[in-house]
Amino acid sequence: MRQNPVGTGPFKFVEFKANEGVKLVRNADYWKKDRPYLDAIEYTIIRNMSTAVLAFVSGKFDTTFGGLTVPLTRDVTSQSSQAVCELNPTNVSRNLLLNPDVAPFDKPELRRAMALSLDRKSFVDIITEGKGNIGGVMLPPPDGVWGVPSDMLATFPGYGTDVKKNREEARAIMKQLGYGPDKRLSVKVVTRDIPPFRDPAVILLDHLKEIYVDAYLEPVDTTQWFPRLNRKDYVVALNLTGNGIDEPDQNFYENYVCGAEGNYNKYCNPELDKMVDRQSMEPDQNKRKTLVWEIEKKLAEDGARAIIFYAPAGNCRQPHVKGLTIMSNSIYNGWRFEDVWLDK
Repeated sequence: MRQNPVGTGPFKFVEFKANEGVKLVRNADYWKKDRPYLDAIEYTIIRNMSTAVLAFVSGKFDTTFGGLTVPLTRDVTSQSSQAVCELNPTNVSRNLLLNPDVAPFDKPELRRAMALSLDRKSFVDIITEGKGNIGGVMLPPPDGVWGVPSDMLATFPGYGTDVKKNREEARAIMKQLGYGPDKRLSVKVVTRDIPPFRDPAVILLDHLKEIYVDAYLEPVDTTQWFPRLNRKDYVVALNLTGNGIDEPDQNFYENYVCGAEGNYNKYCNPELDKMVDRQSMEPDQNKRKTLVWEIEKKLAEDGARAIIFYAPAGNCRQPHVKGLTIMSNSIYNGWRFEDVWLDK
């Protein structure tokens, strides 16, 4: 599948060159009549985002792909007056993963202390220039339908807005565990070696210092990142969880129930699994929301995966690109390109 993908999409695979690009051509047998409009698509891989932006501004590319950071989106609009740029919700959370199989992180008190160290607003202010959102495991409102309301979220463990109070509680826990100013805990934080992962990981290191944790960063190449997560080959990790749609079943069954494929820290609580099944069977949306919020609270109490924040992504295109729709609740569902055409 990785080398010879199959499918019934609007374009056919032609070529993939590692670290260079991907080429697709129009599928003449596509099931939808007269689609797609484009004859071909060429994706060019540019590791450095600043270099990619300069190439787009110079007119080398028709559109960006994969989501620009808020600062880079601003750079595009300042350098290219004709560019059409949008900031959209991504349904991608930045989150803290802790391996409960490795001491001393087998102690729930320590995991709670690390979650209490987080100043979520600072992540949003620094990385998204205030345009991100704080939420739980479901995309927060108003962008998300199922997300926990902010006033309720603030009552969940670690989500209170009084950061000073949270960290005082965290330091007290650390002292009970035998740590303190003269006996600090040293840990390695691993993350994927691309900006959306690295940038929040750097801020995380600074926050952990506030609770007697000296952390250093190990960036991991993309080709090794997900295999390492699947093997639980980490102690502390900063990860991004991207959801295909804003729907509780998709998120809970993929990432949080026992044995789920995306449950990278192997969190397992049979009680929670029953709660997930119960919300899935509830036909009344308002009642289902209440059940979803109860699940969110349980996940926060269990320290399953500390959700830090959600960041919007910028997408820019040249004015001659028509028919491109950017999704508002996923990073995956708007790139079929079957309706895209070039007015030139």
